[in-house]
Amino acid sequence: MPRVASLFLPHLAIERLRRVERMRGMTRSAAPPEAALQPRFVGTIDDDPGACSVPHGGGWRPGARWARDGAISGHSSQAELDALPAHQRPTMREMGRRNEHAEHPFKAMPSDEGGGTTSTPSLSWATLWRRPTVLVLRTGQRDVITAACPVAIDLGLRPAMAAAHARALVADLDVQDADLDADRALLDRLALHAVRHWTPTASVSGEDGLWLDLTGTTHLFGGEERFCRRLLAFLKRFGLTARIAIAATPGAAHALARFGSSDMVLLPAGQEAQALADLPLAALRLEPEALVSAARFGLERIADLYPMPRGPLARRLGLRTVERLDQARGLIAEPIIPVVPTDTPLVTRHLLEPIGTPESITQVISDLVDDLVVVLLQRGIGARTVLLTAVRVDGEPQRLVVGASRATRDARHLKRMLGLRLAQLELGLGIETMHMVVAHHEPLGAEAVGALLETSRKGRDLAPLVDQLSARAGEAAMFRLTSHESDVPERAIMRIAPLHAPTGWPGWKRPVRLLRRPEPLSNVVALMPDHPPRRFTWRWQAYRVVAGDGPERIHGEWWRTDREKWTVRDYFRVEAQGGERFWLFRRGDGVDPDTGDLSWHMHGLFG
Repeated sequence: MPRVASLFLPHLAIERLRRVERMRGMTRSAAPPEAALQPRFVGTIDDDPGACSVPHGGGWRPGARWARDGAISGHSSQAELDALPAHQRPTMREMGRRNEHAEHPFKAMPSDEGGGTTSTPSLSWATLWRRPTVLVLRTGQRDVITAACPVAIDLGLRPAMAAAHARALVADLDVQDADLDADRALLDRLALHAVRHWTPTASVSGEDGLWLDLTGTTHLFGGEERFCRRLLAFLKRFGLTARIAIAATPGAAHALARFGSSDMVLLPAGQEAQALADLPLAALRLEPEALVSAARFGLERIADLYPMPRGPLARRLGLRTVERLDQARGLIAEPIIPVVPTDTPLVTRHLLEPIGTPESITQVISDLVDDLVVVLLQRGIGARTVLLTAVRVDGEPQRLVVGASRATRDARHLKRMLGLRLAQLELGLGIETMHMVVAHHEPLGAEAVGALLETSRKGRDLAPLVDQLSARAGEAAMFRLTSHESDVPERAIMRIAPLHAPTGWPGWKRPVRLLRRPEPLSNVVALMPDHPPRRFTWRWQAYRVVAGDGPERIHGEWWRTDREKWTVRDYFRVEAQGGERFWLFRRGDGVDPDTGDLSWHMHGLFG
C-alpha cells in the first residue's frame, strides 16, 4: 500500500525571518551594551595542566590570534563569555587551546539564541518574540498580513487582515515585509534535501508544506513513527515548527497534518473516511467559491458530504469538490509531481496515446536514451545510475533502475541494459508518460583517440560486460575481494566493486578457498603444543597428514569484544596422504586454558 506523508510548517515565513536574523546576530530584544560586545580575555596560569588541552604552565599558546593582535585585555569571567551571543563567542582555538572537538553541523543552538535542547526546557514564544511580529505584502492599495508570529496570533491578528487594522489593535506591532520568493526557496531546499536523504519522491505542497512519498522507505529509518520523530527533531534544530501526518492518500495526509489534533498522525490504510469525517471542509483544499456555497447550504464537516448524491453535490459545490473528496478517500489517484534537482539530467516523453507493446516501449526508451546522451555530452558527465519511470494510464508509476560500474554515456550500452530489465514493467492499460533521469552521475571527460584504435595496447574496457552480467545475475553476484585491516582471517577480506583494484594483500600464505565459518574437526591426534596434527576427521572423512608447517599464531581482537581478550589461534598448513592441502587451527596455545579449549577447526583449502 502507498504511504504518503504531508509535512506542514505553520509558521514557515515568520520562523524563516527569525532564523535569518539569528544568523545575522540580530534579535528583536534590546541590544546589549556596546562594551559587552567587545570580547576581552586574559590568560591565567593553569594549576592542573592535565585537566585541559592548554600547554603546560598555562598562558596562551604562541601565535594565538587573540594574543597576537593585542585584542586580549582586561579580566573577563566565564559568565561574561556566556552572556555574549553565540556568533561572537571566541572559539577554543582562539582562546589558546591546542585541541578542540568539532561541533556537529546540525547541533541545537544554545538556549540564549532561541534554540532548544533535550536537556533544557523549551523556550516560550514570548521569549523568542518579545514584540508581536507580522509580515505584510502589498496588495493593490493596501498592505495585507501574510504571516504572524504566535504572540501576534494570541492578540487577535490573523493572515489576510489589513496592516492598518493590525496597527490599530496592537500599538507595539513589528511589521516586516514578506518575502515569498525566499519562503519558496526554503521549501525547495527542504524538498531537495528530502530527495537526497529521505525518499526519492518529494514535492512542495502549497506555500507551507511538503509531500513525501514514503512507500518502501520508512524501514530504513526504523519505521514510520521513528522517521517522523527524527524529521520533527531535525526541523526543530533549525527553529521550524512542524506537523506531520502519514496516510495512504496525499489528500488525507494533507488534511490531517493541517487540521488534525496531533503534531504526528499515523493513519492505517483504509481508515481515511473515518479519520476525515470530523474535519472542516477547508481540509479538502476546496476553492473559496465552493466553501462559500457549502456554508450557504449548511455544510461544515467532511462527513456532511458522504450521504449526498454525486450529481447534486457536483452541481452545488462543483466537480472539483467531488474529485477532492474521492482523492482524499483513495477512490481515485492523486499523483505527486516529484522535485528533481536542477543539476540532474532529465528527459521526458508525453505520448499522444497509451502504448503497451514491447516494440513501442523499446522505441520510446531508445528515443529517451538518445536525448539523454546529448544532455550528458553537453555537461561533460557520464551516467552511473539511470532511473526510468513509466507512468500508466491509471497514474501508477513503474520504475526501472540500471547501474553502470563506470561512468558512461554510450547510448548502445544504456539501451541494452534497459532492454534486459524491460520484462519487469507492469504495463496495465498502457503507458502514457515516460521519464528518464540520471540519479547518479560523475564527470566524464574526453578520451585519447589512440586508446580507441584496435592497434592500441590499451586493454578492452570490461565495464560493459560487467554491467550486462550484473543486469542478468544481479548486482550482488559481481564482486572482487580485497584485504581489510584485521588479524582475524574471516574479517581480513571484504567485497568491492568488480572494477576496483584490490590492494594490501598480506605477504604470508593464505588458502585459495576460505570457508565462510571454521568447521570443527574430530578424532584429532597431535603432539602438543607446537606440532601439526597427524590425523583428523573432517566431514565424516578421515585424513592422514604426511607433512605440515606451523604454527602461525593469531591473537583475538581484544578491542571488539571481551571474549577475544585472551583468545589465541595456532594455524598449520598440512598436506594429507591423498595430496590435499588444508589450513587448520587449534584454539588456545596449549599452555594457558584461558586462551582456548584446544579444539581443532578447518578454515581453508590450498590449491
